[in-house]
Amino acid sequence: MIYLDYNATTPLAREVSEAMLPYLTEYFGNPSSIHAAGREARAAIDDARDRLAKVLHAKPHEIIFTAGGTESDNLAVIGLARARAGSGRHLITASTEHHAVLHAFEHLQKNEGFGVTWLPVDSRGQIDLDVFKNALTPETTLVSMMSANNETGTIQSLDEIIALCRARGVLFHSDMVQSFGKIALDASASGADAISIAAHKFYGPKGAGVLYLRAGVSINRIQFGGSHENERRPGTENVAAIVGMARAAELAVQEIEMEQGRERALRDQLWKGVQHAFPPAILNGHPTERLANTLNVSFPGLDGEALLINLDLEGICASSGSACMVGSIVPSHVLLAMGVAPELAKSTVRFSLGKQTTEAEIEATVAALVRIFARLQPEMV
Repeated sequence: MIYLDYNATTPLAREVSEAMLPYLTEYFGNPSSIHAAGREARAAIDDARDRLAKVLHAKPHEIIFTAGGTESDNLAVIGLARARAGSGRHLITASTEHHAVLHAFEHLQKNEGFGVTWLPVDSRGQIDLDVFKNALTPETTLVSMMSANNETGTIQSLDEIIALCRARGVLFHSDMVQSFGKIALDASASGADAISIAAHKFYGPKGAGVLYLRAGVSINRIQFGGSHENERRPGTENVAAIVGMARAAELAVQEIEMEQGRERALRDQLWKGVQHAFPPAILNGHPTERLANTLNVSFPGLDGEALLINLDLEGICASSGSACMVGSIVPSHVLLAMGVAPELAKSTVRFSLGKQTTEAEIEATVAALVRIFARLQPEMV
């Protein structure tokens, strides 16, 4: 099997599974218990929090453990909006955000009386700074924009946007689920008030995430129960997953530049092979300001679902970048927001590379694509 869907999830690193194992077997106590077994579990969480804070260049109390990227995004958007509702009820986000962010904003707009500005993007998937400036109002209290898009890999330039938010006292949250481990992150220096990450995107376990919340920023809980995470996120902690996430984060930031350079070269090799095999292919996203591992391609005249099925039959895992709903392929909201025609959006495949991707796998993928194109549209080959 050739796995080219690392943006969907990554395999668990061996070092991570080894770090987790004792907390799945021997050290099983509830970290809220005061007896020895509970204290062992609590010590593991405290140690993981310290290590993650070091990786993120944050303070330990700025780390909130969650069940993953979706919960981190939901907590940030809904919790921060509610916490600042007395100061204003206008929110801003981008039309290309992950649904964990978009649906949270939709909930606030439809059910809690907030006004939301959905910023457009250009054909490369980036926000126009002037459009953003014009969207800000005295009532704006929260802005949320991802650092890099999960479908196209397009990187947003956030520095000026964050600076504008800070100058106006507007809170800024960023979904960095897809970019963490691929782009260096200094949470403190970034200026962001909140940042979401998820362990399974950087070779850690599923079901574990972090919301970084800048010291001094208030947030309303969105779940109710115990007083865990300084009364910000209730629920018994997933000790093994938290320990694994800390180890995965440490590994992720090692040799980022070297590994991303390697993946970029392989990604570009794949793109050249695709262009040679299918000249009408269209690259989606920014040509240079893009995650090194991500290649999103539309194949005019072909069906994306058929391409994925044929790739799967060839032993290659990839993604369409669109959702399958009630048996019908829905065009990607990201591509539609970028101005891609619906039919072209339906012909799209996302390839995303990772640490285990090899040059031989890229060559085999190109060869498989040649065979697939010959089957699906022989006159194009």
